Amino acid sequence: MAAKKGNNTKAKKSGKGGRRFLTILLKIILAVVLISVLLPLLYRWVNPPVTPLMLIRKVKNDAPIEKQWVDMENISPNLVVCAIAAEDNNFLGHNGFDYGAIERAMKENEKGKRKLGASTISQQTAKNVFLWPSRSWVRKGCEVYFTFLIEHFWSKERIMEVYLNVIEMGDGIYGCEAASQHYFHKSAKSLTRREAALITACYPAPLKRNPAKPTAYLNRRATQISALSLKFGKIKFDEESLRKAEERYQKREEKRKAKSDKILPF
Repeated sequence: MAAKKGNNTKAKKSGKGGRRFLTILLKIILAVVLISVLLPLLYRWVNPPVTPLMLIRKVKNDAPIEKQWVDMENISPNLVVCAIAAEDNNFLGHNGFDYGAIERAMKENEKGKRKLGASTISQQTAKNVFLWPSRSWVRKGCEVYFTFLIEHFWSKERIMEVYLNVIEMGDGIYGCEAASQHYFHKSAKSLTRREAALITACYPAPLKRNPAKPTAYLNRRATQISALSLKFGKIKFDEESLRKAEERYQKREEKRKAKSDKILPF
């Protein structure tokens, strides 16, 4: 009889321990989710003081952290339009994901060895501000999640402002102001179109390229970016400009989907 009571007591304790563990785990999950929502919401108004990449570079390589935040009015329009020309032509029109670019990238990656990316400026901003550098599916899933949040919490202008202030632009150099001062000894507001094109041409490999000492490839790439940027004109973030950009993007998407439907074998 005593043995049965002992077993029952142990079972009850085990049950309570299991429930306590699940309660703690649930609280941790809820806390993580809450923080993951509140932080992007906070950054709608507060400038991110540091990013995971900055800390990783500092710890692993003892790299310096050169950065100086500048508001949008102190960033050259040339840099804004060159960023769009180089990285995300449909930035003003999409909802964070450019499905046409994703489709093209998938087709190109099937053909050749060189991997073509399709991350939008919104996705890159989400990755730079909240996540670690990695190519894992977990990190990519988190990127989608944070991209969705900033597209809903921030304006397009805010996304661009944060992007240009946190992106890695050299060894220990982050943001357009630090890059402008380091490479061209001037403020980000004073960048010429050519200088802006050279900086944005370095984005895929900022640790290997120097806009102040461009290689033949970098010069060609900067020329392409500069020429394309002229077609965009001055980038505006007012409601009318954004509405028109969204309409243009939707029309392109409709054509892309119609074309894709035609080539389906069923």
